[in-house]
This record gives sequence, structure tokens and C-alpha cells, in this order.
Amino acid sequence: MHSATTVAEPRPTVADFHRVNRGGGLFSESVSQWLGAVFALVAQRLGLRPTALTITNLVLGLAASVTVVALADRVAAGTVPAWVVGLVALVGWQVAYALDCADGQLARVTGQGSAAGARVDVLCDVAAQIALVAALSATAVAQRPSTPTWLIATFAGTWMVNLVTSVMQSGPNAASMVTSTSLPVRLVKLVRDYGAVIFVAGLVLMVVPALVFWVIVAFTIVNGGFLLASIAFSARASLR
Repeated sequence: MHSATTVAEPRPTVADFHRVNRGGGLFSESVSQWLGAVFALVAQRLGLRPTALTITNLVLGLAASVTVVALADRVAAGTVPAWVVGLVALVGWQVAYALDCADGQLARVTGQGSAAGARVDVLCDVAAQIALVAALSATAVAQRPSTPTWLIATFAGTWMVNLVTSVMQSGPNAASMVTSTSLPVRLVKLVRDYGAVIFVAGLVLMVVPALVFWVIVAFTIVNGGFLLASIAFSARASLR
């Protein structure tokens, strides 16, 4: 009489987690999603749920942004080295975003996805990005007190275009204005790749914080333009 043998299922690898990533752009797919896959693998080995990664992402992102806000005036006055605060922001934001990538990977590979988890993810993204906008705005005002209030308000409003459009482009009704995946097009799209954006923002904070004002101007124009283009694209499609 032979006893049945049970073959254990192979444990997922980093490549398995990365394979189910949802993109995000050239930088995000090449850096953030791979780092997220490593975090997802560790979380799976530790038996953590995706929401644990989501909350950790929020805590790290908020901590980095609050540090920037709290020390913005002292950096402008020269009493705190810009590179220290910038490095905290650069590393904190990047690790937080990698964890944001990891929670979805972990959910998809392990089958732990849920509507409630997805809502927590989006709400935490909103909170983290509000804090990021506050950090960049506080730095711009500290470095350049003449920064117009209307610019800060417009920057904050148009920044949310990134989050809104990314949510709208997931699901059965998703559509892209530019479907090409060629390298030149993907390089141009880096300007809206969240991983690349927070890398540049952290680098500017670390090296030349006085340029944050122009970073705000640039992204206000880019995101405002993308919003107008998205409205035109969707309106044209709805009229066909």
C-alpha cells in the first residue's frame, strides 16, 4: 500500500512578484517595481498582509514630508544642511513608493486582494501625495517668500491630476491618449512617472533647494496641460 505524496507548490520569487506589476512608467518599472517586488517577497515570507505594506508606505511618506516641512525655514536660513533633509526626502519617498508598488504585487500573487484593501491603498496614496505637495510648497515659499499663493494652490490642485488619471486608467474603461510603447515616447512620459518625479524632487531638495520653485512651476504646467488634453481626448471619444 503506497501513501500519497504531496508536492509542495513552489514559493514565489522576486520575478513572480514583478511580473504582476501595474507599470507606472519607465523609471517605476525599472526601479520602483523591482524594489517593490523584493519588499513583497519579504512580506510574503513573513506572512504580512498587503495592507501592512500600505500603512508602512503611508507612515514613511508622511515622515519624510513632515521632516521637509518642519525644516524648510532652517534649510533656507542655512542652519540645517540641505543635503541632509533632501536625502531623507529622497530615500523616504522612494522606499514609500516601492512599498506602494509592493502591496499590489503581494495582493495579486497571493490572492489577498480585496475591495477594502484597494480603497485603503487609494486613500493612503492621497494622504501621502498631499504631504508631498505640502513639503515642496513649504520649501518653495521658504526659499522664495515672494512665491504667489495662487501658484501654490494651482500646483496642489493640478498635482492630483496624476492620481485621478491613474485611477481612471485602471479597469475595463481604461484608455490612453498615447498608446505607443517605444523608448522615445516612454522617455517623454518620464515627466509623469511618479517614481521619476519624486526622485527629481528629492534630488533638487538635496542639491539646490532654491530650484524647487521652478520644479513647482514646471509640474503645474505639465499637469495642467495634461488635464486639458485629457478632457479634450475624452470629450472627442464621447462624441463619436
